Amino acid sequence: MNKLRFQAIRDAVNRLPKPFQSDQKKSTLFASRVFTKKAMRTFLTKQAYKDVAEAIEKGTKINRTVADHVAASMKDWAISMGATHYTHWFQPLTGATAEKHDAFFDMDRNGDSLEYFDGSQLVQQEPDASSFPSGGIRNTFEARGYTAWDPSSPAFIYGSTLCIPTIFVSYTGQALDNKTPLLRALNAIDDAATQVAKFFDKNVTHVHATLGWEQEYFLIDKALAASRPDIMLAGRTLVGHPPPKGQQLDDHYFGSIPSRAINFMRELEYECMLLGIPVKTRHNEVAPNQFELAPIFEEANLAVDHNALLMDIMGKIASKHHFKVLLHEKPFSGINGSGKHNNWSLQTNTGVNLLSPGKTPMSNLQFLTFFVTTIKAVQNYESLVRSSVASAGNDHRLGANEAPPAIISVFIGSQLLAVLDDLENVSKGKLSPQEKTDLKLNVVGKIPDVLLDNTDRNRTSPFAFTGNKFEFRAAGSSQNCAIPMTVLNTIVAKQLIDFKAEVDILIKSKKLKKDDAIFNVLREYIKTTKNILFDGDGYSDSWAKEAARRGLSNLKKTPEALSVRMQDNVIDLFDSLGVMNPVEQKARYEIQLEQYVQCVEIESLVLENIAKNQVLPTAFKYQHMLVETASGLKQIYGDSFTKHAPVAMETIEQISTLTDALTSSCAALAKARTKANSMSKLYDRAQMYAKNVLPVFDNIREAADALELIVDDSTWPLAKYRELLFLR
Repeated sequence: MNKLRFQAIRDAVNRLPKPFQSDQKKSTLFASRVFTKKAMRTFLTKQAYKDVAEAIEKGTKINRTVADHVAASMKDWAISMGATHYTHWFQPLTGATAEKHDAFFDMDRNGDSLEYFDGSQLVQQEPDASSFPSGGIRNTFEARGYTAWDPSSPAFIYGSTLCIPTIFVSYTGQALDNKTPLLRALNAIDDAATQVAKFFDKNVTHVHATLGWEQEYFLIDKALAASRPDIMLAGRTLVGHPPPKGQQLDDHYFGSIPSRAINFMRELEYECMLLGIPVKTRHNEVAPNQFELAPIFEEANLAVDHNALLMDIMGKIASKHHFKVLLHEKPFSGINGSGKHNNWSLQTNTGVNLLSPGKTPMSNLQFLTFFVTTIKAVQNYESLVRSSVASAGNDHRLGANEAPPAIISVFIGSQLLAVLDDLENVSKGKLSPQEKTDLKLNVVGKIPDVLLDNTDRNRTSPFAFTGNKFEFRAAGSSQNCAIPMTVLNTIVAKQLIDFKAEVDILIKSKKLKKDDAIFNVLREYIKTTKNILFDGDGYSDSWAKEAARRGLSNLKKTPEALSVRMQDNVIDLFDSLGVMNPVEQKARYEIQLEQYVQCVEIESLVLENIAKNQVLPTAFKYQHMLVETASGLKQIYGDSFTKHAPVAMETIEQISTLTDALTSSCAALAKARTKANSMSKLYDRAQMYAKNVLPVFDNIREAADALELIVDDSTWPLAKYRELLFLR
């Protein structure tokens, strides 16, 4: 294996970059392989186009006749673009995307061949999808899962296949995917936010959530990755001594992008442009060989689809450039892991960002309404927000030196905090004309000026306001954005519904004017959200103690974080807004808990295999070589040989100590895993893996990493950190 390792290193060092060139402007490439409204206008009749546009904008149903016409036109467009197959592209509860390709090719009753695609094939299909996780919604032997067309996310061509974004539901209509609950949550936030926005502008008829994700990832050489079973099977390194130079100098951050990486990025951006993914930003991240890609903000459903698609095509394009993309939240010990910041806001059909202050006191009051209600929503459901980013991979990242802690808090900056303090002091009840004037001019009216200088960020805050949006920084790099976006939009929708009800009561029963009622409700919200606001060091021990005093949860491990999903108030929240019924919620809880167990179990098996099949044999061979050396010295020096070979003898003893520790730790790991698997209840099994199995990983790693520093470099079988992270 060592020969393969060094051959891989030589190949990586000597491999010449293959420049990717495209003479076309990105603006001309953009969405050229997407069935956009422009393409629809070309291929559809006016009536069909109108019906599809209404389905996209208003959620109306498309009748079968129109669906047949859309299908025929979509087929003609796809074939003209070189497509030969079509697929319903969906996002099952595995966390990845799924597809089954069917050819347009068919045969009629006379045996003649033709290209065929009708409305029934467009609108709904029944894939053989019995093996996808369902959490008990359906039995494994029942394959009646249906994919249904989502017109709000346009079809696209990838390779030679027409991909039609769809939802995935069971025979009984239960959601079996991540998209369906997201669409329901987006509908809930649309209805709730529109009603509140009408307080300020009667012309608002629609509000959509926007999302801008920031995708962090590592690039490592594909051949070197192949020498690491842990990277190939677990997506992260389970052993490996940190290199002398890591990220201490911060010289990689925003540095010059390596030529191999830039060639990969160019082709990735080219593919993104063709598929309508509006990528805009690329740069080096903090850790060596870590990078980030970010797009222009989009409507949340489309943004989620685009990120899921991006994660798929990243791996395919990386392989062409002899890279492997690592999306694990913590692929390397001792350096920064990778997140996926979710930048969220609300946009009206009139073009107004509801989280961006305007130029008038009224528009600022609108901003404060949505700003404060969002904070209130996070305050009420902070443990659920934490639960939305729970995974085995993210447990290694949250609370590390580059990521926010597992404690959810909100950062808004000292200047906005002062504005809220001023609002809190508003007198309760009706405001005098002078009070109202002073409030609007001296407090509310100054918000645009305040925000001009409110651009600093607290990197330890998991939920931060950054000028005209909230940035949810705790999401993991490999995660489907639909999960945290479903939670965030649901809790804010619930809070906006409650806010409007409270304002309406004050207007009707207390005879308050609209502005007075709004100020009074916001005043009470500000008083009750103080414990969620924090602008200090989220890594400090003092904050953990202070957070506990404030009543904030600190759910460090996935099993305890996921258990929040089964609380009565959480079940009622999703059920009351029609986002997920209790059956769908329980299914997701069990699926994610099972995925956690399986992930840690796989890692434990891989780690044990590496220790027994690679590290220990290599250590024994090196020790045997030292023993032969010592034996030769003894023949020369006799009984006094120990004076002439102290280093060899000391090293032999060190290896013996470490191999003994490694062997006993592997036995302890196997025992802990067996005990965990004996637990009949899934939650107990997950807790055993979290508390009993994972801690043994550290003991094995400590011994293996110590052996890595002792054993001859030419015999070590695994690519080392310095090789994985610093190749150019």
